[in-house]
Amino acid sequence: MESGNHKLNEELIHKYNVQVPRYTSYPSLPHWQNMPSNEEYPAILNTQIKDSKEGLSLYVHLPYCESLCTYCGCNTRITVNHQVEEPYLLAITEEWNHYRKILKETPVIKEIHLGGGTPTFFSPENLVRLITNLLTGSVISKEPEFAFEAHPGVTTYRHLEALAELGFTRVSFGVQDFNQSILKAINRHQQADQIEQITRDARSLGYHSVNYDFVYGLPFQKRNDIVHNAEYVKALKPDRIAFYSYAHVPWKKQGQRHFTEKDLPSTQEKLDLYETGRELFLQMGYKEIGMDHFAFPEDALCKALENKTLSRNFMGYVPHKPGVLIGLGCSAISDTGNCYMQNKPVVEDYMQDINQNKWAYCKGHLLTPQDIIIKNHITNLMCFFETSWDSSANKYFAKVEDELKSLSKEGLLEYEQGSIKVTQLGRHFVRNICAAIDPHIEKEAAGHNRFSKAI
Repeated sequence: MESGNHKLNEELIHKYNVQVPRYTSYPSLPHWQNMPSNEEYPAILNTQIKDSKEGLSLYVHLPYCESLCTYCGCNTRITVNHQVEEPYLLAITEEWNHYRKILKETPVIKEIHLGGGTPTFFSPENLVRLITNLLTGSVISKEPEFAFEAHPGVTTYRHLEALAELGFTRVSFGVQDFNQSILKAINRHQQADQIEQITRDARSLGYHSVNYDFVYGLPFQKRNDIVHNAEYVKALKPDRIAFYSYAHVPWKKQGQRHFTEKDLPSTQEKLDLYETGRELFLQMGYKEIGMDHFAFPEDALCKALENKTLSRNFMGYVPHKPGVLIGLGCSAISDTGNCYMQNKPVVEDYMQDINQNKWAYCKGHLLTPQDIIIKNHITNLMCFFETSWDSSANKYFAKVEDELKSLSKEGLLEYEQGSIKVTQLGRHFVRNICAAIDPHIEKEAAGHNRFSKAI
């Protein structure tokens, strides 16, 4: 990997492979402060809904899984007791009812995204009941986008069918890797033939977007594994691919202590895994979207990239500028555009608050004018690898000019007064480049484990 006269070498990797935010939000969650009160938030929410041209997006967090995938960094609850389904879904319905009481207008639902955990841990009948409850009394937009995440090992034809009948047209299958030795190491139970079958089933039922999630940098993963994964991709042709970097954060996720750093690819090996996958996907006709997504040219993400409407949120890259997002369920995050609110992460704490007719918020942040400016530039960098500003924003960038010039000398970006353009070499370190313009980062105490490393 080169950029001009600059090459990706061990010195560069060592210098920039440090802990930095993933920037699915700005500010990043550890830097949230200035939480609105329960009285202030409804006014903020209603104002943003009124001003937004988009309908509402609903994210529903379904945390339950039957077993712990040890690589996973999500908020999960492990159990084989399916009696937990109905009480939890009733709490989500009640939380939505809380929102309905404070919303001044009938909600227009543009998007629903079921994430986890394992949404298909829940029975098809219970999922149907949940979605029906969420949609009752609401208006569905003219072009809705309903999507869910699915574990290939527990997702049935009936899951796919039931959600398709409710308007779901997008599904994301958590493949991670096809190598059974790697899957065993991360305690993930699924077979290649299950992935093949549910992919065929999804298409036969009318799902027009099938996504495969892969993770590179998993324990014992080698280049041949990426090549093997790509052979399945070539045969099955998912519409989209999310090619995520494994985030090793054992201080946050104890499941990751089931293996050690000695079991993981080295930093250079991990970079080679990514470059191998990237080149193979591009050869198959996929286009690169941001730092870790790929899609066919006719896909909405590619069109959004061309039209400069691509954006990024807690679920990854999306093909439109975000409207108001309401998060339901434990740990779910709501985003009005100028405010974040997060629910309590522990299932029991969340359900207790909701069942007592209280909000379950535990953390929030009302964005300052500076936050909003920096957020827009970080979104541009993460989506388009470039951003620009007029003289009114110079005061924000003047403080980091030396850092930007240093990154430019390293060949990671091109910097001129009023613009940043990330080089091909710099794309490996786009999170570092975003961190360079993030005023919260300079306040970080050295030695604190907060984020995963850049690579």
